Amino acid sequence: MHNTSAQFDDVITVCRDLFQKKMKDYGTAWRVLRPSSITDQIYIKVNRIRTLQMTDVKMVDESEEDEFIAIINYSIIGLIQLEKGFSDELNANPEETMALYNSYAQKAKDLMERKNHDYGEAWREMRISSITDLIYQKVLRTKQIEDNNGATLVSEGLDANYFDMLNYAVFCLIKMEVGSQKRED
Repeated sequence: MHNTSAQFDDVITVCRDLFQKKMKDYGTAWRVLRPSSITDQIYIKVNRIRTLQMTDVKMVDESEEDEFIAIINYSIIGLIQLEKGFSDELNANPEETMALYNSYAQKAKDLMERKNHDYGEAWREMRISSITDLIYQKVLRTKQIEDNNGATLVSEGLDANYFDMLNYAVFCLIKMEVGSQKRED
């Protein structure tokens, strides 16, 4: 039996650790990005994953796992930016930033648990390439919503798409067993 909740936490721990280290290196320079720029960063990452999955040639030494971690962190950044708005302040309070990170990671986990209950963890039977395609589809939807200035007729908004991309990337990392060594220690 899988403990999806613990696996989710393990993946987020890896992502949070990288986020904190990058914040020490760069501050919160991402605060200048508009949500559309964050969406484009996610697009770049998922497009690269798809390219890696469809070709045998890799010319940059970054793994699919690294790119899924980036999608998770950019999704959380996107959610923060939707709440706070973009800013020219490059050195936001680290404690406040991490509190926001943790809050959105928890909201994503809560959503994942509700959907997992209703869908019976169907993602566990899916291929990583199929989940990648779902992230790609979500990012294209997000770009369309942004191009429509956030207006939708019947669809969920930008935040729902960021949450879905985050959770799909977590599923891929769980399937790749990223963070599983933590439980084995």
